[in-house]
Amino acid sequence: MLQTTAQGLSCTVLDPRGRPTGVFAPTSMAPRLDTLNGKTLYLVDVGFGGGYEFLEEVVGWFSRNLPAVKTLLRRKRGNMFLDDPELWAEVKDKGHAVLFGVGG
Repeated sequence: MLQTTAQGLSCTVLDPRGRPTGVFAPTSMAPRLDTLNGKTLYLVDVGFGGGYEFLEEVVGWFSRNLPAVKTLLRRKRGNMFLDDPELWAEVKDKGHAVLFGVGG
């Protein structure tokens, strides 16, 4: 839900765990990369059924079609609603892009 305030737009975000967390101003996404060649792409399974298997197929697609892209498949700890600060630190330190996968 977007709301207009004196400072501009704000966005109300509902915590999926049912705990109100506050109001946050919209933020832009990271800039798009010019190319994935020579970059490290993290594929992150968030724990939804079938997600890991789907991402294994995506890793195979990249190895066949874009071999210059290094892919790292990781499972996020905990369920899909819990944070995994160690994984996010690794991705930020070593990765150039992230693909979050949900299967089903």
